[in-house]
Amino acid sequence: MAVRLMKQCSCLLREATRLVPTIAPVGRLRLAGVACQTLTSSVSSPSSGSLTELLGKEQVFTPYPEDPQVDSVIEKATRPEELLELLDSNHSLHNNHVALIVIRIAYLLSEKPQEKALLIEDARFQELLRRLDSQITTVWHGTLVRLLRSLYTLALPQTSKELQSVEQEVRWRLRRFKYKHLVYLAEFCATFMQGQHSQELLAELLMHLERRWTEISDSRTLVTMMVKTGHLSESLMNRLEDKCLELVEQFGPEELRKVLVTLAAQGRRSVPLLRAVSYHLVQKPFPLTKGVLLDLAYAYGKLSFHQTQVSQRLAADLLPFVPSMTLGEVARCIKSFAFLKWLNVPLFEAFTQHLLSRAPDVSVPHLCSILLAFAHLNFHPEQEDQFFSLVHEKLNSVLGDLEPALQVDLVWALCVLQQVQEAQLQTVLHPGLHEQFLESKSPKDQSTFQKLVHINTTALLEHPEYKGPFLPASAIALSPSSSNKNMTPLQKELQETLKALLGSTDQGSLEVVTQYGWVLDAEVLLDAEGHFLPLRDFVAPHLAQPAGNQPLPPGAKRIAFLRWEFPNFNSRSKDLLGRFVLARRHVLAAGFLVVDVPYYEWLDLKSGWQKGAYLKDKIRKAMAEELAK
Repeated sequence: MAVRLMKQCSCLLREATRLVPTIAPVGRLRLAGVACQTLTSSVSSPSSGSLTELLGKEQVFTPYPEDPQVDSVIEKATRPEELLELLDSNHSLHNNHVALIVIRIAYLLSEKPQEKALLIEDARFQELLRRLDSQITTVWHGTLVRLLRSLYTLALPQTSKELQSVEQEVRWRLRRFKYKHLVYLAEFCATFMQGQHSQELLAELLMHLERRWTEISDSRTLVTMMVKTGHLSESLMNRLEDKCLELVEQFGPEELRKVLVTLAAQGRRSVPLLRAVSYHLVQKPFPLTKGVLLDLAYAYGKLSFHQTQVSQRLAADLLPFVPSMTLGEVARCIKSFAFLKWLNVPLFEAFTQHLLSRAPDVSVPHLCSILLAFAHLNFHPEQEDQFFSLVHEKLNSVLGDLEPALQVDLVWALCVLQQVQEAQLQTVLHPGLHEQFLESKSPKDQSTFQKLVHINTTALLEHPEYKGPFLPASAIALSPSSSNKNMTPLQKELQETLKALLGSTDQGSLEVVTQYGWVLDAEVLLDAEGHFLPLRDFVAPHLAQPAGNQPLPPGAKRIAFLRWEFPNFNSRSKDLLGRFVLARRHVLAAGFLVVDVPYYEWLDLKSGWQKGAYLKDKIRKAMAEELAK
């Protein structure tokens, strides 16, 4: 910068000399004296052109003397010693050469941590750093950002004067850097800045990146910024998402994958961006590799973004890759589709066949993930006997050694799929296991205890040969209710219609909490002729707090109303998820007649009269089916 300033001043002085010919000789001598160190021609020499033209012809950078031999040595060096020897040679090293030597040394030692420590103590390397520090202001921009990365790679201590000097120089130049230099710093140095507590430099870098975000013009830069710095600044990530919407048409499959995985890792469910990415995934015919497909399935599942066409394409494109998948990839893919609630039967059958063909290599963690996913989707493979034989063979010997919460999850999954065994029930219902979950107030532990109640219900209602142990009645009575305090529109309308239908609160109950771990939307009692009976007068052993003392009249039937919301079903399907299949099965096993109220039927009913008639018709059909049995 000083050299540039002096050369510009010399031009001004030379122009002033030419334009003021009447100046006194003494004054002219003084001007010449000031400029004699920088002018390349005599003051008295004629100068052509205006001042603007002279400044326009002035070179912005002063090039260093070229030395091809030094450049060649730096480029071809394979050992740090070859580079350090340049300090003792007769070669003329300019300041950029010194920086390039440090950069090359860092590259050669990137995978050799022991040699890095020895190098830092080397006197020649210390001399190299001192020369670099004394002339750091003249290092070119591009070389400077690479130099900072190299010093971080060499693991110089944060207290190093040379490192601090380079960091400070970078801070001073941030405003003048091109955006590609800022992106380079973000891509390769942001992690080091966090780890080495260079917080001020990192904060200024993020500020400049955000202020100049409109300079991003290519997809690679945009994706790099999202991956490397998006998690460091909320406001910057918002800008990058806006830019992503603008450039998404330029993205290839790799860019789309990185964007989605980044959103999933940060938990950012940006619906406009997800819709745009989904559109291009469906519309563009580019081929997707196995790795890209697995990452896309993971990202969509993690963000719970259900897009039918995308799920269909992912399932169809993954099917040919199944034979080449590892067991870990199979488990990961099945888990992703379970989060998406997308059951593609051909794909899942292919997964099952692949597992059975490699049965000896199946590990317990992979099997656990697959079993939980099957239970979530209520998927029963065609080769059910072989699959569950493998499950029992792998699990029975290690079930008691697993984490208590995982034990409960696995046995609960087997209950959903109707494959649980007596020994497995005894393992999780053994006294003492439930206490740690009942006493805990965390939502996760309360959910685990709720599953224990469902397992206990399965043992009571579906396994008459099971003799115990069971959960104590006092623990079941204190179990957290699964009732949702925030009423959905369907729940509210159903309750209003039932109140109008019953006419009296004695003839029915709403929100019935049972000892089976399920909450009924409503319960009514009908005599043999189909008339409502007062519930409070009759014994109700199914309640969490049993009430009543009169036995049911002959032919009387209890009817349970169960509403099924949109999230209770597999995506784009009328098949219930495993949890709700288990609930319905338990209610039937407890002696109820079930009136199902799915959302897709209720939405077609417009008036209160239609809704009341719909429920009456459902009750008549349930009674008729029971009589037909």
